[in-house]
Amino acid sequence: MLSGLSWPSLAVLMALGIALDLLLGEARRWHPLVGFGNLAKRIEGALNHAAALRLRGVLAWCLAVVPPVLACAWLIALLPGWLGALVHAALLYFCIGLRSLREHTLPIARALAQGDLPLARRLTSYIVSRDTRESSEGELAKAGVESLLENGNDAVFGTLFWFLVAGGPGALLFRLANTLDAMWGYRNARFLYFGWSAARIDDVLNWLPARLTAYSYAWLGQRRQALDCWKAQAPAWSSPNAGPVMAAGAGALGLALGGPAIYDGEVEERPPLGRGLPAQGPDIVRAWRLVAMSTALWLAVVCAVALLGLAIGAGAPHA
Repeated sequence: MLSGLSWPSLAVLMALGIALDLLLGEARRWHPLVGFGNLAKRIEGALNHAAALRLRGVLAWCLAVVPPVLACAWLIALLPGWLGALVHAALLYFCIGLRSLREHTLPIARALAQGDLPLARRLTSYIVSRDTRESSEGELAKAGVESLLENGNDAVFGTLFWFLVAGGPGALLFRLANTLDAMWGYRNARFLYFGWSAARIDDVLNWLPARLTAYSYAWLGQRRQALDCWKAQAPAWSSPNAGPVMAAGAGALGLALGGPAIYDGEVEERPPLGRGLPAQGPDIVRAWRLVAMSTALWLAVVCAVALLGLAIGAGAPHA
């Protein structure tokens, strides 16, 4: 492990970070990621101009991400063992967004259940970039389910994966890289070259977590259909990581997602995802449960590996 933590320590600290997130939710004031976003805006404003924009984008990414990650790793190394361990758990808490997913999506399901379409449209507009002003109940439900499935990887499982690889600094590295992709990774005139490195680095960091997420969704849902949808539909999706996650998740839930959506006033024909019935309000709750159960599955696997390691260590002969 790059973190230097044992599997038992990782299991305990991972459980603690998840518990803190579910108990406390996102910090309402002085959230580190908000401060990071403001820093990223300043760096982009200073460097996103003139020639050689890809090189400027690489420099900007390094200036934004490397110092805080190295600072946290240095702090952990400097502190006594148990204090350093708490910093690992605190970093995971600040980086993971499981409760945030629930708080941003389940109110949409409640609004739809109450027939309050204007409220559901407004709530959905907070979590997706598509135009929701004229969206129907089915379109809003589809947007909510898709957001849950995709952000389950970005806000939860990618963070957990890199926490297991490199502890708190690993979780921070992933979350900051993912944040920069969300801010700079657009294929438009402003970010086509400057944001190239942010998008590519996020793709690399997300490649394995996304596929583990897709397998998790498949394992806990309609497994064969999820794997078939992943194989057949993911290659048509523009994102190399969102495709497997969303196709497998839609197949696992037995839902037909994807298809047309309105962006900037124009209809975009997106490839199909999944197979089955169109999404409805209650399916948002089903998607949340799939993400929550997948989180429990990851934690259970880590705990099982930790217990196995302890058992092997206890049974090994002593010199």
